[in-house]
Amino acid sequence: MNKMKTRKKKIKEDRLPDKNRPQDFKGTVFKIIRYIASFRLPVFVVLVCSVGSTVFNIIGPKILGSATTLLSEGLFAKIRGDGGIDFEGIGAILLRVVLLYIAGYILGALRGYIMAGVTQKVSYRLRKEISVKINRLPMRYFEENTVGDILSRITNDVDTVANGLNQSVTQIISCAVTVVGVFIMMLTISPLMTGLTMLLLPVSFLLIGTVMKRSQKYFRAQQKLIGELNSRVEETYGGHTVIKAFNREKAVSSAFAETNEQLRTSAVRAQFLSGLMHPIMMLIGNLGYVGVAVSGSFLAASGAIGIGDIQAFIQYVKNFTQPIQQLAQIGNMLQSMAAAAERVFAFLEAEEEVQSAEETLRVDDVRGDVDFCNVRFGYTKDVTVIKDFTASAKQGQKIAIVGPTGAGKTTLVKLLMRYYDVDGGCIKLDGIDICRYDRRELRRAFGMVLQDTWLFKGTIMENIRYGKLDATDEEVIAAANLIGAHSFIKAMPDGYNTKLNEEAGNISAGQKQLLTIARAVLADTKLLILDEATSSVDTRTEQLLQAAMDKAMQGRTSFVIAHRLSTVRNADLILVVRNGDIVEQGTHNELLAMNGFYSELYNSQFRDTEE
Repeated sequence: MNKMKTRKKKIKEDRLPDKNRPQDFKGTVFKIIRYIASFRLPVFVVLVCSVGSTVFNIIGPKILGSATTLLSEGLFAKIRGDGGIDFEGIGAILLRVVLLYIAGYILGALRGYIMAGVTQKVSYRLRKEISVKINRLPMRYFEENTVGDILSRITNDVDTVANGLNQSVTQIISCAVTVVGVFIMMLTISPLMTGLTMLLLPVSFLLIGTVMKRSQKYFRAQQKLIGELNSRVEETYGGHTVIKAFNREKAVSSAFAETNEQLRTSAVRAQFLSGLMHPIMMLIGNLGYVGVAVSGSFLAASGAIGIGDIQAFIQYVKNFTQPIQQLAQIGNMLQSMAAAAERVFAFLEAEEEVQSAEETLRVDDVRGDVDFCNVRFGYTKDVTVIKDFTASAKQGQKIAIVGPTGAGKTTLVKLLMRYYDVDGGCIKLDGIDICRYDRRELRRAFGMVLQDTWLFKGTIMENIRYGKLDATDEEVIAAANLIGAHSFIKAMPDGYNTKLNEEAGNISAGQKQLLTIARAVLADTKLLILDEATSSVDTRTEQLLQAAMDKAMQGRTSFVIAHRLSTVRNADLILVVRNGDIVEQGTHNELLAMNGFYSELYNSQFRDTEE
């Protein structure tokens, strides 16, 4: 019972407005229309083919009706004995009908071929714009949204939009032309029966509108839950080792089952409501048949219309209600497409970070002097992480930033790389505010090694060369040799051509870190950032790596963030950060002599060793 209440509460929450998921159904449809407006010529050809195909199919019943009338008149004449059946005339009529239907089929096939090309181009354009957009979004967006949800927007939602366009747009055009054309043809046969048929339209549209309005909220919840489900799968797969180590398989399965059940519930409700439209339209269509049969019988008995006209009109009633039934059938597809398009457009309309500066400054000749001037920053407006940070780093210096977890060390690096912009004060590179550089240009001046290693599927050579794409094999090997990675790489089955899998699970955590450091060394930048770069290696490797890194950092301004204070004892300047402020600064010996916070941190790490 509690689970059911929780599920209902969750689904209710999914209906509420979300800043990342617009709720404007009509607005989204107009966005899709404007989006495909760039393909005017092929869409115009599709429109012409749809109209032509539909018109040919509409004319057919009228001509067949004349054949039926000719056949019935011939039969009556034969019974009376004053004539017979005109088979030649009936054959000519049937030949015309066959040619019309063949022409309609050809135009319909051409329409489908062109529309398939249009939808694939739309899908390609969407993914291309997403690819450009994803590089322009601020780091905050990726920290506030899960990887699985973003991937779902890029893959599942784009596919849903493309499939919806391919299967629904042509049907909508055909349905509209069919309704208008059939209405005209019915008027030519009997205005009275046409008027009776038209009485069904308001009821049809009222019922369809009501059902679609009620089901749309469930389709939105369905698309959102698909993103959540993808997110759960992605994070579970990435952390399956930890899950097994702590015996959390059951808890993870329960969480997945709960989300899956929420998705099932919203999907069932959405499909059920949209599925109601077809039987409703079948009922309305059958009522229309009854009305035509009754009224047509009286008109035929009075001689107002022929038997063939009744047959043609009944066929037209079917053709008239069939487009509405088709709209009912594709209603769920349209709603899924609109819900997916809302998420895609929300991604494309997300606020971007400013990429270009007013001035075009280059970093080719920077020296590496960095100044933090009264820097203030907070990830949110109400919480300040960096309060009043002021420090200077001269060319070639090794600057260590130490402090407890949450003090703001990594935040300083994010500000230096302009992943975020400062709220107050400024950061200068060679005396120039870094906000005057383009973000891409600024980042060319930095090499970076993060605590979390990132390697892609490919060879070791390709992963190291990522730091400098035009580097030769000899340069790659030299970089690896400098930081002590050459020996373990040569010991691999294929050496530098050893392929790493998606998670780089075929090498150790320390070896991963060595490769990322080699990548940064190969980049040969003026400034180097090491964020806990030695946290994943053993003590002996750390000592070897430290000596190699000292060589690599010569002539470069280096910022080293470390918890292991043994790695920063030879730094030119150590900045001790606490609660977003510099509480102490100096060399290792100077800070120890102060007997302050740094001394406390250092002694807490090495007390046992010294004893």
